[in-house]
Amino acid sequence: QRIKHGKPAQGTIHLKVSREKDEILVMVSDDGAGIHLDKVRQKAIEKQLIQADQEVTDQTLMSVIFEPGFSTASNVTQIAGRGVGLDAVRGDITGLGGRIDVTNLAQQGAQFSIYLPVTLSVIPVVMVRSGHHVFAVPAIMVEQLQKLKPPALLATYQAKQLDWAGNQYPIHYLPKLVGDELTQAEAQTYSPILLLRSGTYRVALHVDEVLGNEDVVMKPIGAQVARVAGVAGATVTGEGKIILILNPLQLANREALSAGAVKVTVADTPAPLEVAPLVMVVDDSLTMRKVLGRALEREGFQVITAKDGVDALQQLVESKPDIMLLDIEMPRMDGFELTRNIRNDAATANIPIIIISSRTAEKHQKVAKELGVNAFLGKPVQDEQLLAEIKRQLKK
Repeated sequence: QRIKHGKPAQGTIHLKVSREKDEILVMVSDDGAGIHLDKVRQKAIEKQLIQADQEVTDQTLMSVIFEPGFSTASNVTQIAGRGVGLDAVRGDITGLGGRIDVTNLAQQGAQFSIYLPVTLSVIPVVMVRSGHHVFAVPAIMVEQLQKLKPPALLATYQAKQLDWAGNQYPIHYLPKLVGDELTQAEAQTYSPILLLRSGTYRVALHVDEVLGNEDVVMKPIGAQVARVAGVAGATVTGEGKIILILNPLQLANREALSAGAVKVTVADTPAPLEVAPLVMVVDDSLTMRKVLGRALEREGFQVITAKDGVDALQQLVESKPDIMLLDIEMPRMDGFELTRNIRNDAATANIPIIIISSRTAEKHQKVAKELGVNAFLGKPVQDEQLLAEIKRQLKK
């Protein structure tokens, strides 16, 4: 068979060990026939791991070969056919806090890449939140953080992938990967997406919030959990909370295998179709910003704040609020000058503006009206009055 494909009769196995960032990489490759994905698919259908009409990527099919009892061998021999080898390999590697990837080229060979942590004590992670749960993802997997507006997020779910730098990243919402079907994605102006890669595997991980990078101490998680696919370890925060360290790529591969059991539609995706209105509060008083912000958040609004007119104009470059609440007297740029800038810019001219100020004299209200302010409220403003005015302006 080798000679027929223009290869020397004797096969070659390459073993390479190297250091890659904070991991030891063991690469085992050969120049054989590679992994027959058609055979893998056929056997996976026979074992009911996937359905006959299910669309499965090559990446997902490659992960099938690590399933317990899986083998493409036609006959059971002393060394093949039982489906024990790769399952055992993955189990031992996972138990050490590592991972294994496979790259395949038909008729050219296969390459297995084993990643093992140099130390099992301290690793850099990215903390993320989905719903009420916080998880950690190894920082070494993160290629990029993107933030998508609702239309782009919905389009990504419809396409079932995000394209970046010439590569495809299948998209998944983190709670669904860990078996949480009840948590729904938060409606946000910009939803964070982590682009992750491990070897040849890629995934776009949709989370509700990225909390930041940390160096954490990885704790042993015990024999009961150590071999659970996708759980790389755990850490304990300073407050004593246990945080699981996940390998989302393993979770995504398992999710892809089980996806054929349920018909997925656009309506089933966690992409929010309606986004809560965004309110910008501009006031030089930190207390006022906090009081107004909390009152609005309790009513379901998204809130961003600015300490004066200059700060507000800088933020308007990145975020366009649905409505703005302004004070008059502020350093650097007051509320009247800010209003003038907003109304003179075509991109922001139609944003409703409510002034909330202790300066309620007729002359102030007259200037505000001439500048195009939509409503004028005096301080201290009652929550009910403010909310009623905001809702009235948003309905126009």
